[in-house]
Amino acid sequence: MALLRSVRGAARRHLLLAGLLAAALIPRITVAQAADSVRLERLKAEALTKVDPKLVQEIVDQLFSYSELGMQEFETQKYITTLLKAKGFTITLGYAGMPSAWVARWESPAGKKPVITLGSDVDGIPQASNRPGVAFFDPQVAGAPGHGEGHNSGQAVNIAAALVVKELMIREKIPGTIVLWPGIAEEQMTGKAFFVREGLFKDADVALFTHVGSDLGVQWGESGQNALISALFRFKGTSAHAAGAPWRGRSALDAAMLMGTGWEYQREHNELPTRSHYVIRDGGDQPNVVPSTASIWFYFRERDYPRTKALFERGKQIAQGAALMANVSLDTVMIIGSGWSGHFNKPIAEVTFGNIKRVGMPAWDSADVAMAKALQKELGVREIGLTTATTMNVGTPVPESQRMGGGSDDIGDVSWNVPTVTLRFPSNIPGPPGHNWANAIVMATPIAHKGAYAGAKVQALTMLDLLLTPQIVADAWTYFREVQTKETKYIPFIAPTDQPPIWLNADIMARYKPELQKYYYDPKKYKTYLEQLGIAYPTTREMLKPKM
Repeated sequence: MALLRSVRGAARRHLLLAGLLAAALIPRITVAQAADSVRLERLKAEALTKVDPKLVQEIVDQLFSYSELGMQEFETQKYITTLLKAKGFTITLGYAGMPSAWVARWESPAGKKPVITLGSDVDGIPQASNRPGVAFFDPQVAGAPGHGEGHNSGQAVNIAAALVVKELMIREKIPGTIVLWPGIAEEQMTGKAFFVREGLFKDADVALFTHVGSDLGVQWGESGQNALISALFRFKGTSAHAAGAPWRGRSALDAAMLMGTGWEYQREHNELPTRSHYVIRDGGDQPNVVPSTASIWFYFRERDYPRTKALFERGKQIAQGAALMANVSLDTVMIIGSGWSGHFNKPIAEVTFGNIKRVGMPAWDSADVAMAKALQKELGVREIGLTTATTMNVGTPVPESQRMGGGSDDIGDVSWNVPTVTLRFPSNIPGPPGHNWANAIVMATPIAHKGAYAGAKVQALTMLDLLLTPQIVADAWTYFREVQTKETKYIPFIAPTDQPPIWLNADIMARYKPELQKYYYDPKKYKTYLEQLGIAYPTTREMLKPKM
C-alpha cells in the first residue's frame, strides 16, 4: 500500500508539474504570436506609405513607349535590368535560351527562405499602336505594334512592391529571397514552359503573378482558362512557272489551304469549349511562281492537357491528309508555344484578397471617368465608366460544367509547379475587345498609373504576409500537394528537344523599331509620357468638335 501511495503521489506531482508547464507556455506562445502580429501590422502600414507612385508611373510609361512584340523585348529587358541591378539585384540575361529574357534575384543577408517569385508579362500586340489618352483610333506609328493587352503595367506593380519589401527586409533582418522575371512572348504562349524546364521555380516557395484588368481581384482553384498548343505546320513542294509549266509544280500553299479547310470541317465536331484559330505565315513569294514552301500557324485550345493534346494530334492528321492531297510533304510540325490551364492556390489567394480589401480601388477623378466613357462610346459598348468597388469575394473555381472556353495564359505551367496566384489590378477600363488598339489607349494615362499603384500596394502587403507568417506558405504547399496535384500531375507540352522560337516577330520589329524609337519616353525631360507627346488628357471626339 505504501508503495502504491508513493506511485500515486509521484503521478500527481508529474501531472501537476505538466499542468504548470503548459500553463506557463500558453501565455508565452500567445505573447509571441501577438508580437509577430504587431510587427507584421506595423510593417504593412509602413509599406503602404513607401510604395512610390512616381516609380510606378515611369515604368508603365517607359514600357508603353517601347511597344515590343514577343521574343523581341530587348529595350524592356535593358531598362528593367539596369534599374534592378542598381537596386542590388543579381541579373541573368538570356535565361532559358531566350535572348530577351532575364531573371533578377536578391537574397536577404538574414537567410534564403522563403523564395518569392514575382512575374508579369511584357510583350505587346501587332498593329495595336495608338496615341495614349486619345479616345479613338489614332495610331502613334501606323501599322506598328502597341500595348493592346496592357503588358507594360505589370512589371511596375512587382518592381515597386519588391523594392519596398527589400528595404524592410534589410532593416528588419527578415530572411527570404525575391526573384523577378518577365512573361516573354506570352501572346504566343512561348516563355513560361521554358522557364519551368530551366528550373526557375525549383527552389521557389510561391509565385505571385500580376495581370492587368479593370478591377482588383484574385481567384483560387480552376481558372476556367483553356490550355493551349501553338504549332507551326510547314509544307514543302516544288516550284515551277505558274503559267508556263504549272503541271511541273507542287504547291505547298495548296496543302496549307487544304489543312485550313479540313480543320473547318473538323470544327463542327469539336466540343463547345474548344477554341482554334490559324493564320498562313508563308504563302509563297509571288503569284507566277508555284510556292515550294508554305506554313500555317495554329492555336489549339481545350480545357486540359489530355483534350488539348488530342486536338493537336487531330490537327497533325489533317495536315498529313492535306499534304497527300496536294502531293507535297509535311516538312515539320513545330511547337511554338504551349500552356496548361491555370489552377491557383487557395491559401495565398485568400491572403491576397484580404490585402485587396485593405487597399481598395483607386480614387478616379472626373478626367479618368470622362476618358473611360468616351472610349466606351467610341466602341459602341455601355458607357459605365470605371470600376469603383473591389470584388465582394475572392474568386472561386469555375465548375467543369460552366467552362465554355476562352483565352489562355502560360502562367498555367507555373501554377502546376509551385503555389501560384494572379493578382488582377485596375489599369484598364471595362469594354474594349482585347488584343486591340482600343486596349492600348489608357495604358499610359493616369488610369494605368493609379491602377498599377494600387496593385503594387497589394503585392507588397502579400509579400510581407508570406515572409512573416510561415504558416501561410506551409498551408499553400499542403493545398498544392493534397488538393491541386493529388491526382493531376504536370506533363509539359514541349518536348526536351523543343527550343524557344527566338526568331518570332524579328521582321516586324526590324520594320517598325526605327519609327518607334522616335517616341521613346524620356523621364529626365518629361514628368509623364502624355506630357512628352503633348496630349491633353483626355482627348475625345467631343473636345475636338468646333465650337459653335
